[in-house]
Amino acid sequence: MELLQTHPVIKAFICGSLSGACSTLLFQPLDLVKTRLQTQQQTLHGGTQPPAAPARLGMVSMFLRVARTEKLPGLWKGVAPSLARTVPGVGIYFGVYDWLKRNFFQGQEGERPLGAADAVLLGAGARVAAGVFLLPLTVVKARCESGRYDDYSSVRGALRSVYRTEGATALFSGLTATLLRDAPFSGLYLMFYSQARALLPPGEVGRTAYWPLAQFGCGLAAGVSASLVTQPADVVKTHMQVNPRLYRTTADTVRLVYAERGLRGFFCGAVPRSLRRAMMAAMAWTVYEQMMARVGLLGPGTTLKSNR
Repeated sequence: MELLQTHPVIKAFICGSLSGACSTLLFQPLDLVKTRLQTQQQTLHGGTQPPAAPARLGMVSMFLRVARTEKLPGLWKGVAPSLARTVPGVGIYFGVYDWLKRNFFQGQEGERPLGAADAVLLGAGARVAAGVFLLPLTVVKARCESGRYDDYSSVRGALRSVYRTEGATALFSGLTATLLRDAPFSGLYLMFYSQARALLPPGEVGRTAYWPLAQFGCGLAAGVSASLVTQPADVVKTHMQVNPRLYRTTADTVRLVYAERGLRGFFCGAVPRSLRRAMMAAMAWTVYEQMMARVGLLGPGTTLKSNR
């Protein structure tokens, strides 16, 4: 208990982990549907000529197909690696975020306003630290959600299987694409979120029962915006992690996706991903800020300040 009282970064880690667990369990079906949409009908022969274009399922059709063929629990396939990645991942993110903020964005007189550029750098820096550390779990998560690796019995077994059959490099496949997706997403999300919060009436910040709802609304808008900007990188990342033998490099993957589906291919799964990322991020930040205020690290509504 004394450790928790004297180390605010540990408090931030715990609050972030709990918020990540709640959002992961709730929105896992959207992530599974997104992965299935991105990886369906990858049938390029030799990686050069696109096949005849069969009918591809949309979000609702894919959701119903999974529920019908794999039953309702099938929508939560991959939840174990998702939790194994997201719970410590969100905790690491918020822990690094809190450390960076306290060391670089606070002066002797308290927290200075967080500008748009500061928010981008702060969010991106925290996400890179978490993303690199947990990339092997991201690889396993994508493969479990794709439905092509049913022989994985557990998260540990999947990590061991990938390492033994494909080598250590496979556990870090899609690293560049992942960072190109996650760092801009987190940076843009924090910028959009802080700027949206700055538009709220100052007298209402943290002082009404509707404040958590207002926080969630700001997070939702920021999440959708950041998700759409980074969607192409997510498509590239998914292909490289699910089928690393075909999609070997970021440049090759971009070329193959374009050859098979054109520009539209880079936005495949954008709707479920935007919904999931927006709601997960909004919930994570809302729960995080409320919990941080309750444990005494933050006053109501003071987690982020923005230049208006």
